[in-house]
Amino acid sequence: MNGSMKLPYEKVKSQLLDHPKTWLVTGVAGFIGSNILEQLLKLDQVVVGLDNLSTGSIKNLDDVKHLVTDRQWERFTFIKGDIMDYTLCVQASKGVDYVLHQAALGSVPRSLSDPITTNSSNITGFLNILNACKENDVQRFCYAASSSTYGDHPVLPKVEDQIGNPLSPYAVTKLVNEIYAKVYDICYKYPTIGLRYFNVFGPRQNPNGAYAAVIPRWIESIKNDGDVVINGDGLTSRDFCYIENIIEANILAATTPKIEEAKIYNVALGDRTSLNELAGYLYQAARDNGIVREPKLIYKPFRDGDVRHSEADITKIRSELGYSGRVRVQDGIKKTVSWFLAQ
Repeated sequence: MNGSMKLPYEKVKSQLLDHPKTWLVTGVAGFIGSNILEQLLKLDQVVVGLDNLSTGSIKNLDDVKHLVTDRQWERFTFIKGDIMDYTLCVQASKGVDYVLHQAALGSVPRSLSDPITTNSSNITGFLNILNACKENDVQRFCYAASSSTYGDHPVLPKVEDQIGNPLSPYAVTKLVNEIYAKVYDICYKYPTIGLRYFNVFGPRQNPNGAYAAVIPRWIESIKNDGDVVINGDGLTSRDFCYIENIIEANILAATTPKIEEAKIYNVALGDRTSLNELAGYLYQAARDNGIVREPKLIYKPFRDGDVRHSEADITKIRSELGYSGRVRVQDGIKKTVSWFLAQ
């Protein structure tokens, strides 16, 4: 590529700086939501954020506040509330150009232990915000879908129109989101864009609690001279995707020209990393940051509801949205480890 040419994402960001829009980000105090907020404010956008703080944190918002200018922070309005409150969803989405719906109860294990709460938040909450956006004529509704939707479909890489049976209550809720989105297109001519995330990681991801994601949990363990616990034999593989790639996909999806039908896109790198390889990357990044003790790897039984391998085909999002997925796993790990160790 000619060095003077801008990538589509860079062009979109430049256009947003020239012509600011109003965005609603649900789950804004969470890991993904707060990172999206940071980028939008740095692009001088007006942002309304909605979060009930059940899994999100005011600390994440404070972190963003310190990374943007006072003038940019003044463009942000935070609403503490729940997507289970339909009236609030209507109020929050009024006058908004784009909605990035990130609010959900994540985690397969959590859904196995408490399917009722997961269902309420991820299905009823989703329907509330979707219908509110339709009623308010929001220009674009983009939502966080999930690679868990592929379920037991055996073929790799995963292609958007080939899914199997869901393997957990969480996967069911994310599949129902996609079904509702398609039905709203058919019944109300309100097309939406779903982004199937594959194993997102990066700064501000919660390392604590029973449902913490593997990367922040391992980093905290390495940081505190602990061992790395691997569920299974370590050969399980995932398409790990750094948060900057997720932000790119959301902004491209929101700003893409008018769509004629409900869309679904994989958001990932189109590559696989085994848990054993991941542990090696994390240790190397920790060593680069001055941690010399190599953690012991402890192997435990496989978790219920987990799939063995996951890898995305990202041909569709590349060709239709101009997505690049430019930050590779090892580079993302370096950035993430440096962030966590600096806390």
